[in-house]
Amino acid sequence: MPVINGISKPAGVRCVQLDDANLCRIFGQPERPAVCGQLQPAADMCGANQAHALHYLHQLERATCPTAKSG
Repeated sequence: MPVINGISKPAGVRCVQLDDANLCRIFGQPERPAVCGQLQPAADMCGANQAHALHYLHQLERATCPTAKSG
């Protein structure tokens, strides 16, 4: 399981740093994982609503999961 700055989160598991409004509790803090800041939103990612955005992120996690199998 990947560990990023002490945060161990497998694909598909909600980040423990998200609050009830899905806002990052450590946004702007030095302990925020670099990968979080590198993920830049785009229109195709965000879509028209939260359901679209969450689906997109789920697909992205599946596609980049180290144990993902092709075929």
